Amino acid sequence: MSFRIALMGIYHESNTFVPQATTTADFRNGKYLTGEAIRKEYQTAHNEIAGMLEVMDREGMEIVPILFASATPGGAVSANTYNVLLKNMMEELEKVLPVDACLVIPHGAGVSEDFPDMDGHWLSILRKRVGDSIPIFGTLDLHANVSPLMVSSTNALVAYKQNPHVDMRQRGVEAANLLVDYLKGKTNPVQVLVQVPLVISIEQQLTANEPCKSLYLYADELSLDPEILSLSIQHGFPYADVKEMGTSIIVVANGNREKALETAKKLETYILERRDSFIGVKNDIQTSLNLIDISEKPVLLLDMGDNVGGGGPANNCCILEAFEECKKYKYFVCIYDPEAVRMAGNYQPGESFELIIVGTGKDSIRTYRLNVKLLRITNGEFQESSPRHGGQINFNMGRTAVVSTEEGSEIMLTSLRVMPFSLQQLISQGVQPSNFDAIVAKGVNAPIAAYAPVCPTIIQVNTPGVTQADMTLFKYENRSKPLFPFEK
Repeated sequence: MSFRIALMGIYHESNTFVPQATTTADFRNGKYLTGEAIRKEYQTAHNEIAGMLEVMDREGMEIVPILFASATPGGAVSANTYNVLLKNMMEELEKVLPVDACLVIPHGAGVSEDFPDMDGHWLSILRKRVGDSIPIFGTLDLHANVSPLMVSSTNALVAYKQNPHVDMRQRGVEAANLLVDYLKGKTNPVQVLVQVPLVISIEQQLTANEPCKSLYLYADELSLDPEILSLSIQHGFPYADVKEMGTSIIVVANGNREKALETAKKLETYILERRDSFIGVKNDIQTSLNLIDISEKPVLLLDMGDNVGGGGPANNCCILEAFEECKKYKYFVCIYDPEAVRMAGNYQPGESFELIIVGTGKDSIRTYRLNVKLLRITNGEFQESSPRHGGQINFNMGRTAVVSTEEGSEIMLTSLRVMPFSLQQLISQGVQPSNFDAIVAKGVNAPIAAYAPVCPTIIQVNTPGVTQADMTLFKYENRSKPLFPFEK
């Protein structure tokens, strides 16, 4: 029997501490795809859509791409933007109904101005439209803040298991296989959600290291039970001030809700008994720079307060300022500053000039002036062929300028905010990582997949900003209580 499967997603990680709303233009600068354009973009990619396409093609099922919209993490999605996205998605769906099932790609930490649980809202609208008899299966980001509405609106959700997220395609395969088994009558999936009264500190979320390494090994043990179809741990996204913010567990069992709940509660107990290990240690800027002397180079400095993958503005200059004050190390840093790019465009490669960078500093917006030489200007486009965090292939930084300081350090200035998930971001622009003592990447764990092959030393730096590592410094109004580490 042939099945028609609709595929769709609105995908955004929303930082409610960023004052600027995410707009339609941000989605247009990201991914805004309908119909077969979705297949064309992701057929050979490394994200969950590619995995879903792989399974559907293998099974001879007709995949019907509807709409996929994704923007670089930033502030909450504006009310108008979300309304437009939802309206367009549902209109595209109406054109192809009826369908036998849906594959969905929410992020799980999406917030709109009108709907704090944006993902739960659009999934519930989808459920209402197709009815309870149509199965809805999908994936979630590991950083999802999962709501009961997300779970009640779907049959099964599968979260990434690795951070950096290099297993996205595999999770798409997993979700699609669960759907296939259900459609063939092999399984009767039921899923439960347990919201753990704890949130894992962002710098402790590297899954290859402790404490997460042992946590996932225990989860694998629990998954060996033949009645368990899927088990997901969502670490939570601490930069969204919503009721659901925090760590959660989703267990999908074969017709046995009690078994699913029992398994989830075992995992919750494991986490809570080890709660102190999920807090982490924070290294300030000066401590991190001091470590360069005794470390194998180049050192990767992760600018946690300006984590672009968490909504950071990509223009935090605190580490740049520290480097320029000490004049001791050759460094590379990428800064989002369209005006600085335009300024650089007034010069020819090889010419020197005074560069003015307007970025965030220790306390507020700061203006930095440096004497630099223009190395090159490009269109800022590059591609990544290997599995990296995010699973994307095509990237665009907008018009981009690379300049060098008098001491030989290099600064890359971009016209669009781009997450540092690919080493090709540097190499494609003529930047050689081996030339530097230190490379600054604006992230926490995600850049490691890209930079670890060329950076033998990795240091997470506790910088200020809208993604600062110490979540207890933010003022929350909507989070649940009690929640560790806020309440001990």
